[in-house]
Amino acid sequence: MTHRPVGAGSSFTFSAGAATTSSAFSVQSDTIRVVAVGGAAHITVGSTPAATTTDYYVPSGGTATLALTKASNKVVGVTTGTTTIVTVPEGTQVPFGVGDYVSLSVTGQSYYNFTHQRVVSVDTSAGINGYHQSRMTVDYNSAGILTAFSSASDAVIVNSNKVSANGAAGGSGVIHFQQIQITGQA
Repeated sequence: MTHRPVGAGSSFTFSAGAATTSSAFSVQSDTIRVVAVGGAAHITVGSTPAATTTDYYVPSGGTATLALTKASNKVVGVTTGTTTIVTVPEGTQVPFGVGDYVSLSVTGQSYYNFTHQRVVSVDTSAGINGYHQSRMTVDYNSAGILTAFSSASDAVIVNSNKVSANGAAGGSGVIHFQQIQITGQA
């Protein structure tokens, strides 16, 4: 099978006895490849992961190919405040649930961008306060943004995850990870 890299890869060090967690990344593929170098590790991937010795085992020098859940949608509105309300186009749904973590990217209005913030509510009710689109509230304080959101901006909201590792059998080392697409047989 052939792997096609998606986005930028990353790495972090780990040791036994305590979980070490990567920075957040936007999920762009349905697969992530993880390599343990220098020592065996237990790994987990998720919104707020903390690897324990019962999580997925990757031997030293070994690789693991794990599934990710990819979700995104275009954004047509952002309401600022102590929490941020994100509106998606009419006729579509918010593909996230309460407790998921998301990142927002707005071309031309980067002051709206945020990374790895928790979804606190999702409203899919039709016709609430004149809105017929699905909306979600994100635990992100955007009250300092005074410029109106431009629906002409290319704005996208995507789910985000982190990788966590805990050294196995007293080991330590480096975890390298990369989102990939699997493209058939080699």
